[in-house]
Amino acid sequence: MREIKLVPAELFGKQFVPHEFLPPGEDEYYLRNRQVGKPPDYWRSLRAEEIETLVKNAVTCANWDNLLVADPFHPHLIKNSSFYGLVRIGRLENVVLEHHELQTPAGITNSTIISCDLGDNVAVHNVRYLSRYIIGDQVILLNIDEMNTTNHAKFGNGIVKQGEPEAVRIWLDLMNESGGRSVLPFDGMICADAYLWAKYRDDPLLQQRLREITERQFDTSRGFYGTVGDCCVIKNSQILKDVRIGSHCYIKGANKLKNLTINSSQAEPTQIGEGVELVNGIIGYGCHVFYGCKAVRFVMGPNSTLKYGARLVHSFLGDNSTVSCCEILNNLIFPAHEQHHNNSFLVASVVMGQSNMAAGATIGSNHNSRANDGELQAGRGFWPGLCVTLKHPSRFASFVLVAKGNYPAELDIPLPFSLVANDEARDRLLVIPAYWWTHNMYALARNTWKFINRDKRKTKTQNIEFDYLAPDTAEEIFRAMHMLEVWTGKAALRKTANPVTAAQPASSTSAEQLHTAAAQCGPCAEGPSEEQLAELGRRLLCGPEEQLGDVEVLGEHIENSRRKVVIRKPHRAYHAYRQMLYYYGAKNVIDYMLANPQQTLEGMNRQLAGPRQHNWVNLGGQLVAEPDLLELMADIRAARLNTWEQVHARYDLLWARYPLEKQRHAYATLLELLGAQRLTPQLWQQVLAEALAIQQHVCQQVYLSRAKDFQNPFRGITYRNAQEMQAVLGTPEDNSFVRQIRKQTEQFAQQIEHLQSRC
Repeated sequence: MREIKLVPAELFGKQFVPHEFLPPGEDEYYLRNRQVGKPPDYWRSLRAEEIETLVKNAVTCANWDNLLVADPFHPHLIKNSSFYGLVRIGRLENVVLEHHELQTPAGITNSTIISCDLGDNVAVHNVRYLSRYIIGDQVILLNIDEMNTTNHAKFGNGIVKQGEPEAVRIWLDLMNESGGRSVLPFDGMICADAYLWAKYRDDPLLQQRLREITERQFDTSRGFYGTVGDCCVIKNSQILKDVRIGSHCYIKGANKLKNLTINSSQAEPTQIGEGVELVNGIIGYGCHVFYGCKAVRFVMGPNSTLKYGARLVHSFLGDNSTVSCCEILNNLIFPAHEQHHNNSFLVASVVMGQSNMAAGATIGSNHNSRANDGELQAGRGFWPGLCVTLKHPSRFASFVLVAKGNYPAELDIPLPFSLVANDEARDRLLVIPAYWWTHNMYALARNTWKFINRDKRKTKTQNIEFDYLAPDTAEEIFRAMHMLEVWTGKAALRKTANPVTAAQPASSTSAEQLHTAAAQCGPCAEGPSEEQLAELGRRLLCGPEEQLGDVEVLGEHIENSRRKVVIRKPHRAYHAYRQMLYYYGAKNVIDYMLANPQQTLEGMNRQLAGPRQHNWVNLGGQLVAEPDLLELMADIRAARLNTWEQVHARYDLLWARYPLEKQRHAYATLLELLGAQRLTPQLWQQVLAEALAIQQHVCQQVYLSRAKDFQNPFRGITYRNAQEMQAVLGTPEDNSFVRQIRKQTEQFAQQIEHLQSRC
């Protein structure tokens, strides 16, 4: 229990830094003077008549020699206030500061100021306790209970100051409740840093170097002051302790802000609103935190929002995310995450961006065991639907939609763009691969556009790939197609072994065709190999859909249970996957030719040639080829990269190379689908024609997906007539994204026509 100490009055406002922590020849203000960055002659001592005016205005000062001012100085603007320690005041003129129609005169009234630097023309009114802060120019501080900085302030960074025990260090327990993936937060940390640190725990030297890099980034000396940047407004708030605030920040009605760095600028102002309590955190540029939110041990990426009572604990919230009315614990969340509902819960997960959590979704770690260290990993586009309950550990490929249900066991869904459903009536799991492409093109195509449109960051330190078709998802599709081939081959063999049962009458499936296909697998004493199964499945999936008929294709190693995992519509999914890969390959190769107008087809073949890179890592939103990531990690281990600034510069270098690497991957993807070594003029014309056909298909499906809502007869039951419905909802043709995709398709057709004539 802490005790109240008695300190001599003459020491009030002095001896901020204990003597044992002062460098030889330095006083307690040496770090403060460095932070202020102004020459000593910027301020002057008070004149006798100025002191007289201040005394008449009920101003007290422990030592008038320690109250310094800059010119011009109007002493009548300071009233009923007390000053202790060294206080320096910038220019103070007879002006009024206005913010959002709130006007307040410059000056200092009804406040207690202890050892602070106040900038030019500040308005400090009813601040009961302001200690050890450097306040910028034209700042409004209004109705604040306490603003205080301690000599060991760390401003949310995971460091310890001189003489402090290791126990006070702040760690973030990301992805795991038990702390096995803890990282040190720091100002400037991005998702890529957090993932690199939290994921690769089996590399002790890398872990050691990341900690060393972080600790070297900060001065562990005691005595840094809190700062409030120029043009900030802080009003009607209770406690701000050990907080560093950037310029143009707006704080109103906050309950408690402690041990924080709040980044803000004129271009990207941060706002913090009513009832907020934030402790031990880093807040990025352009963030908004409002209405009773609680956050403890956290990092918020730029342009992110917390509102309506959200709770964020031991978590990293990526850029461009919006979270309200929910609880988020022990997570690493990549950019563009949406979670808006009071009764949703996310814990012990890494969610790799472009994600959405529906109401009632419960993503928890200890629902099926006594252990508290389960984890969930979800690729880009993760969307657990209404009232979904998932068990840990689980893993999901990119763009997986999980339908409403209580899923009884752990899941490993390797099929991207799938719909997963819990069929309780038949006690089985259903997976519909390529669901987004075949059933909701509007939502899929709009996904890329909306997240690009919502990216309002001015400073984009974290690089982000928003396109739903990129090297990571393309490789997932390749793997998914192989799985479908193997599973279909096995299903065909099961069917030929037991073609008709009493409960399963004969269907349109041709038993003779299946027997013939199965026989082509070739004899093998131990059964067909995986490649033989894949070859059989490939022939069946590439043939007419009727050939499969009622063959039941079962997924393997997808759910940790003994019940069936049924793959629905595998033939349609297989062809959808192939179409998606073709679209991805063709579009990126076309982009290359458009970006290089002087390039020939033969030149493109040479420039983009090379083996397909199979392994890509989503590094906080930026896609990195695995060899490049391994090289990055090796350079960190070998001390060739010694600061986070250098690490970020490497990210940027890889990002600058990424468009060409992506195009090379797309080119190799296209050749794989075509079974060719290079694009001949004939193949190139074929690619252009097929690309246009797929783009037109996308355009049509976007419209049809949107039109379904209007064709549902129940959609109109609340309207008096069709005219009222149209007045409220509009029409599919009026939809802005439908119009946009049509315009893009027209432009794409023009580009194709140009390329057809060019090569």
